[in-house]
Amino acid sequence: QLVESGGGLVQAGGSLRLSCAASGLTFSRYKMGWFRQAPGKEREFVASIDWSGGSTANADSVKGRFTISRDNAKNTVYLQMNSLKPEDTAVYYCAAGKYGNSAAITYDYWGQGTQVTVSS
Repeated sequence: QLVESGGGLVQAGGSLRLSCAASGLTFSRYKMGWFRQAPGKEREFVASIDWSGGSTANADSVKGRFTISRDNAKNTVYLQMNSLKPEDTAVYYCAAGKYGNSAAITYDYWGQGTQVTVSS
């Protein structure tokens, strides 16, 4: 089970930190990813992190603004979002996959999502 938290309403230029707590799986054996879906749009990749946290990947749209990290002792993955823009408004989902990458199909488990709204 994956449970996201930390979403909310923020002004453009602000920051939010999303968390995703995992249970029922051996967390350190899973790559973790963050995806987002805006109204009327396809779900899109945001960021991913490997099993140890030593390697990360980000979508071009969030490079330099968002940072993914994980704490295997706490079974938690984070997404620090800075310099938020109105176009970042979406439901954000975390996902777990043994070989996860930027493709949603590579993830086996998904959270329920948390809403992030950025006002201009």
